[in-house]
Amino acid sequence: MLSPVIAVVGWHIRRKLGSPVLFRQIRPGLNGLPFAMIKFRTMRDAVDGAGNPLPDSERMTPFGSFLRASSLDELPELWNVLKGDMSLVGPRPLLMEYLPLYSAEQYRRHEVRPGVTGWAQINGRNALSWEEKFKLDVWYVDNQSFWLDLKILFLTIRKVIIRDGISATGEATMSKFKGSNMK
Repeated sequence: MLSPVIAVVGWHIRRKLGSPVLFRQIRPGLNGLPFAMIKFRTMRDAVDGAGNPLPDSERMTPFGSFLRASSLDELPELWNVLKGDMSLVGPRPLLMEYLPLYSAEQYRRHEVRPGVTGWAQINGRNALSWEEKFKLDVWYVDNQSFWLDLKILFLTIRKVIIRDGISATGEATMSKFKGSNMK
């Protein structure tokens, strides 16, 4: 059912950004074990004079912003769901480099498979602070149920349609996590 949408988005990315169309990144999954998460590419590969990537806000394209605002950039993650690396609902998989920065309580978010959407996404997404996001993730781990997952899926559709809480004020993406004060 989503194949035509995936094909059209992939074609537009190739036309606007070139190859590769997909972005692969190693992320922590269930129990913190690594897996390769797949998303549509939304940024240019632009670097400064020293070869360092430019800030996200400078590499993000208008089409990439649209993909993120509509969450279409996440459609390839359905492959991760089919492979069993992810679930439709669960805490979003963050970066591997964040693992040693979590408090013991925050690390509990890895007691379930990461999700394409989650409790934190429908309660503020990237407009939340890291501490708020982690509290919501752990709340989900403690309260996970079939009915809660259905509620999250329906509310995700609503959030995507109204484009609420897509990014933190003044940021193209969530600011980098620098560690917890709750260690």
